[in-house]
Amino acid sequence: MLTTGLLAVSAQAQTVPADSAQVTAPPPPPLWRKSGKTGLGVNESLLSSNWRGGGVNTIGLNALANLKANRKLGVHSFDNESDFLFAFSETKGLGYRKGQDRLYLDTKYGRDISSDWNMFLSLNLLTQFAGGFKYDKDAAGNERAQQVSSFFAPAFITAAYGFEYHPNPTFRIRLAPFAPRLTVVNRAERFVEVLGDTPYGVNPGRTSRWEILAAQVLAEYDKTLSPTVSLKARYVLFANYSNFNTKEIDHRLDLGLTAKVGKYVNVAVNGIALYDFDQDAGVQYSQGLNIGIAYAFKNFVDEKK
Repeated sequence: MLTTGLLAVSAQAQTVPADSAQVTAPPPPPLWRKSGKTGLGVNESLLSSNWRGGGVNTIGLNALANLKANRKLGVHSFDNESDFLFAFSETKGLGYRKGQDRLYLDTKYGRDISSDWNMFLSLNLLTQFAGGFKYDKDAAGNERAQQVSSFFAPAFITAAYGFEYHPNPTFRIRLAPFAPRLTVVNRAERFVEVLGDTPYGVNPGRTSRWEILAAQVLAEYDKTLSPTVSLKARYVLFANYSNFNTKEIDHRLDLGLTAKVGKYVNVAVNGIALYDFDQDAGVQYSQGLNIGIAYAFKNFVDEKK
């Protein structure tokens, strides 16, 4: 009996593949798909007091970060993004001068209605970190700096409801026929001398302006063009129904092109184009070039559609 039992166990053991112990199930997909891109660059020029080639001492800093955390649960999706950009320089004889400055936060809930479309509800914030100044000369020819912005002055808080089209992981566009916006300008009266009677559309003595009946279009493109080059673009259109004409529709385009030189070194070009009739009758633009260290990460692999 004992010998028979041992032979049966031995026969069962021989039917098990020899490499079965090495076969492991693939890890489950992460609950939150997280990704990020960060960069930091420093530029400096130091001249001796007897340098005959001309020039001045200067130092500058550029920093950027884009972080995302998204989750898909059946037909429901939760997308979150934060986008930061800041650049300044310190030049002998001129002092501190801010270059680029952006703080953007966005959160969105979506519910699928097809493979490429969903209904969504979103909330986003756009402002800047530090004070901004206009530099010119007064009537006597003296240099002067007049403040035109600061943290939460202005800040744009927009809630939007509508439909989103996302045919692939690199492109999406939100169409929101209802997108109320709150413009916040802390102590608007300090900007009147430079910007006019209603800085950023806010009356002095008040800190905010509501635009309830409004529409918004937001399009994003985030594409790796090659193993070393990536492009990110965000376009936002905002239209107030009470002033619905071509002249008073706001447009903003943010662009970022990044090329990796080494594992942790990259070259990045960032640009912003803005048209907002409440700020200026012309198109505003800002451009920056950054060479420095970079780091990117993500805990998932994009699915191809």
